[in-house]
Amino acid sequence: MVSYPAQRPPLKSKRLKITGGASKVTEPYTQAEIRYMAHNLTKIVDSSDRMYFALLAFHPLRLEEVLGLKWADIDIEAGIIHVRRAVTHPDRNRLEVKDTKTAASVRDIGLSAIALPQLVPGNPDEFVCGGSNPLSYTQVRRMNGRIGRQLEFDGAITPCRFRTTVLTDLYDRTKDIKLAQSAAGHTTPAMLLKHYVKGRNKGSVAAAAAVDGVYSA
Repeated sequence: MVSYPAQRPPLKSKRLKITGGASKVTEPYTQAEIRYMAHNLTKIVDSSDRMYFALLAFHPLRLEEVLGLKWADIDIEAGIIHVRRAVTHPDRNRLEVKDTKTAASVRDIGLSAIALPQLVPGNPDEFVCGGSNPLSYTQVRRMNGRIGRQLEFDGAITPCRFRTTVLTDLYDRTKDIKLAQSAAGHTTPAMLLKHYVKGRNKGSVAAAAAVDGVYSA
C-alpha cells in the first residue's frame, strides 16, 4: 500500500498570507455634531452643495442613492423621496447609473424638514446633484472637503457615517426595527443590527442598571 504524507492544514501553509486586518467599524457622528451641522447649513456657500449635504446628512440614504436622485424622485408637496436608482464609481475615472443595491433598496422615505428649505427644484429629468450628469468621484470628494471647511467642522465629512448616524438615532428613538429596516432598504433586520444600529447608551453603568431593573422588580 502506498502511503501519502499527511495533508498540511491550509491555514498552516507558508504560502498562504492573510494580510487583511479586522474591518473598521463605522462610528456615528454624535448628536451634538449633527445638531451643529443642522444649525450651520447656511455657512455652505453653494446651493448645490447645500442640497447634496441636506440629502446626505439627514436621511438614511447610501451615498450612491443620493447621487442617483432625480428631481422627479422628490415629491416636495407630499414630503417623500422615492429611491429608484444609484450612481456608483467602479473606479475614479468612470461612473455608472444603475439599479439600487437590492430590490429592498427601492423604497420611499420621508423628506426631512431640515433638508426641505435647502431644496430648489429643477428639471424632473435632471439629477438633484449634478444636473444633466451625475457627479463624479472627484467632484464628490472635493465637495465633501469644501463643505467641511465652510461648516468649520472639526472633523471629516464622511458620507457613510451619516447613514449610520440616522439609522442609529431612528432606532434609538422609535425602537421599531421594522421601521428602521424599511428606511435602510434592507431585506432583513440582521444587516441593520450588525452594521448600522450602534446605540447611544453603551456604558457599563447603563447595562447594569437595566439588569438590576429586571431582577429587583
